[in-house]
Formats: sequence, C-alpha cells, structure tokens
Amino acid sequence: MSTQAENLVKLFGMTTHLIAEDLTAVGERYALDLGHLPRVKPHESEYYPQFEQSVRVEAARMAAHYETFYCLEKSIRKLITEQMEDDPDDWWTSGKIPTGVSDEVKKRIKKEVDSGVTQRSTDKLDYTTFGELTSIITANWEVFGSIFASPKAVEKRRFGAPHRPE
Repeated sequence: MSTQAENLVKLFGMTTHLIAEDLTAVGERYALDLGHLPRVKPHESEYYPQFEQSVRVEAARMAAHYETFYCLEKSIRKLITEQMEDDPDDWWTSGKIPTGVSDEVKKRIKKEVDSGVTQRSTDKLDYTTFGELTSIITANWEVFGSIFASPKAVEKRRFGAPHRPE
C-alpha cells in the first residue's frame, strides 16, 4: 500500500473515531441512545448461570416491555406533576391524593429509610405504583378531564387490560 493510501486510511479511521466521540458526547448531553455503539450486555456466565436458559431468553424478551412500561410510568408522573403544580397549594398534602395512596407511599418511604439504602427520590410521587397513579388522576378529574376521555377509560388501563370496544 502506498504512503498516500495509508495516510487516507489513517485519516478515515481518525475521522470516524472523532465522529463517534462527538456522537457519544451528544448522546450523553441529551440522554439519548443514538445507536452508534453496540449495547454492552453483561456476560451471562458471570451474573446468572443458575437460571435456566429459557428463563434468561424470556427475561431478555421482557426487557423491552419493561422499558416501555417504565417510560410510560415516568411520563404519567411528569404529567401529574405538571398538571397538579398549576394548583398553588401543596397538592400532595392538601387532600388531593387519595388517603390509601398517601398511606402506602408513607409505608414505602419508611421501609426504604429503615432498610438503610439511599432513598430513590425526594418526590413522593416516585413511590407510587402504576395503579396509584390512576387513582390520583381519577380523584382529580377536574384537573385531568380535559386530557383523558373518561375516568372509566383511565381505570380500565390501570393494570394494562387489553382494549376492547364495548
């Protein structure tokens, strides 16, 4: 290979490397997975050889569903926060949260504190379950009624029930 060809190959390699570094920086800055790097998976023999192969395959398939569910939960929490913060009162303590939800959140926070681990959040809404988010929405229908079709429709989605026209 000629010196000029070698230099072009080196230049191509360096340019590609610099582009990859720039993409990584943009992805980190905006919390995006731009797909330019392979996903790193833990070597399964190190982390869970005691589980059957079929269970590991099923877990890998379910991971995408968990990711979707997690994003949905985070989006609903954000929506609730944005809508309820329009209320100048402290909406968590001003009676807008159903008592059962508030009590369960207190128990979860206490359990986490008592376990000695670092608390996951200072936001009480982060301690709610998907079903409890539904209860908050339906209990504050005057705030959310313009966003959702009906309280019954929201309740039917509480546990991921499939949509069937009635």
